[in-house]
Amino acid sequence: MLGQFKYALKYVLGLDRAGRHFTIFPDDTFLVSYPKSGNTWVRFLLANLIHPNETVGFDNINRLLPAPGVLSKRFLRSLPRPRVLKSHETFDVRFRKVIYLVRDPRDVVVSEYHFNLKKRYIDPDVSLERFVKRFIAGETSSYGSWWEHAAGWIAARHGNSSFLLVRYEDLLADAIGETAKIAEFLGIPATPERLHAAVERSSADRMRKLEKQQADQWTGTQNTRQEIPFVRAAKSGGWKETLPRPSVEEIEAAWTPLLNFLGYELQSPHLDSTAMPMWVKTAQPL
Repeated sequence: MLGQFKYALKYVLGLDRAGRHFTIFPDDTFLVSYPKSGNTWVRFLLANLIHPNETVGFDNINRLLPAPGVLSKRFLRSLPRPRVLKSHETFDVRFRKVIYLVRDPRDVVVSEYHFNLKKRYIDPDVSLERFVKRFIAGETSSYGSWWEHAAGWIAARHGNSSFLLVRYEDLLADAIGETAKIAEFLGIPATPERLHAAVERSSADRMRKLEKQQADQWTGTQNTRQEIPFVRAAKSGGWKETLPRPSVEEIEAAWTPLLNFLGYELQSPHLDSTAMPMWVKTAQPL
């Protein structure tokens, strides 16, 4: 009885965090990625695309494009349908329509390293080289390794009409073109003006300004080290200036087939640049 009362109280107060356990509707669409793959940027991009008359910021992103992991079941049920939700979850058969955002893991690990420092998840004296080893082993995130996450989603869903694979690097290179593909996938009749406005209002410079103004109003930046920015370089290939050569070789050796499939060029000459995952027999490389 006491347990039921506590749950009822949490529900009334909106404190019943959804996590993985919430009602999923057939018309839901999920923006899914491994952490630090550019999800927040694309989340802003989609929010600006879907809600062109709203001023999107860190103070309202959880309302405009919700993340079930930090919101209540009651709030999620109150949202108008169809919903577009953000997630970092590993493959979940309940997610029927998915935009999967993937990013070069050599950039992901650098971003995750700085994020872990910002959140105080690791001590300042932990080196990037040491962090890379843990990253490959899947020990730096509750979602496992980058390979497990990406391979799980792509192997299960690639080629399905309800699955859109988007590379972070392609979005950076052609934000308008890639956003148009996303709009079509979502069934949004976006005009060129609407696409340009969504991209412009989601720029890294604008997000940096918003972060400075609203860092204390968003779950991702509250109570973190403010001297370390959440929105950092927002570019591709930064790992070439940061990652030690041995760390690059460790990542490439661990995940050669999937890197090849996704079109990420290898720097280690001794690795097979044509190796592909077994499931590629039924899929086409990008």
